Amino acid sequence: MEELHQRIARRFARAEPRERVLAYVRGLLAGLERKNGWTLAEFAGQISPDGMQRLVRNTIWDADTVRDDLRQYVAEHLGAPEAVLIADDTGFLKKGVRSAGVQRQYSGTAGRTENCQIGVFLAYASARGRALIDRELYLPASWTDDRARCRQAGIPDHVPFATKHQLVVAMLTRAIESGVPFRWFTADEAYGQAKSLRFWLEQRDVFHVLATRRNDTVVSMALREERVDELIAALPPQAWRRRSCGQGAHGPRVYAWARAPIRPLRAAGRGHWVLARRSLTDPDEVAYYVCYAPARTTLEELLKVAGARWAIEECFQAAKGEAGLDHYQVRTYTGWYRHITLSMLAHAYLAVTAARAKGAGQPPVPTLHQTIMISSR
Repeated sequence: MEELHQRIARRFARAEPRERVLAYVRGLLAGLERKNGWTLAEFAGQISPDGMQRLVRNTIWDADTVRDDLRQYVAEHLGAPEAVLIADDTGFLKKGVRSAGVQRQYSGTAGRTENCQIGVFLAYASARGRALIDRELYLPASWTDDRARCRQAGIPDHVPFATKHQLVVAMLTRAIESGVPFRWFTADEAYGQAKSLRFWLEQRDVFHVLATRRNDTVVSMALREERVDELIAALPPQAWRRRSCGQGAHGPRVYAWARAPIRPLRAAGRGHWVLARRSLTDPDEVAYYVCYAPARTTLEELLKVAGARWAIEECFQAAKGEAGLDHYQVRTYTGWYRHITLSMLAHAYLAVTAARAKGAGQPPVPTLHQTIMISSR
């Protein structure tokens, strides 16, 4: 913990916040039922929550620079050339209308429409471990169209409306430009159905396996737009393979898998497929993915990437349960980013500590993403 603290200490100009941020992160890691200003202060032996609240509300420091330190920390300790980046969002249930970005909107966490904030996250997963490395608060148009309301919540005037897909592009851009080692990107159908995101990834040669809707259309080998479910339905029975896409809570996650090639006009050495995952107990339960990767990529490689998406759900569960990700009591835009970043830092510390305990520590992998892409050819 001291090593991690030294990594971020330079982001705080004064001694008091440097010491307080260490106490804040230690409190997030403590076995407290709730992790808010009062309980974190009590755990640190302070008589009031004022100092902890100042840290996330008023003290001068930049959460984005700490995020950059966090991302590098994860890359150094968990980095691997075959790693997967995963995007997803999670909801934070809130009362009232004053918290930045809050409104009645669908929350996958609750499984229904609730009054909540939505955070969009990027996770890193390798054989060494998994951790959250970036975050953005989704601001609905109802907020960005009302600049007076934004100012009351501390949202700067220069922050525009951005779709969740655009927030993911911003986080992926930061990961690529910072040299985070990875080979794959995956996300659920809320992101995979966005053809603009798929185009962006392909233009940057980012290999991906993205879930999509059954009625999504792609360019088939016949050079016409066709639905993904119809392409898969046309496959012969022998195209299906029974395979596990990884370990689940109850053992191997075994499904029937098949893929169909698409996009005959493609870059040299690259392949495009529609991938399908069918339940063994209910043949009508089929999930679909759009894939882009080296032409020699096997079915087994694609399905493992598809299965890796669940790592971000595990990150959300652990960060909320063990590091207080959703325990904050701040309403401002800046306060949200500060608490969330420090909670992600605490969760990353747990992931790195677990990797070391399992003997997974290996030399850092500083390879740039583009170098990995070139070597894969």
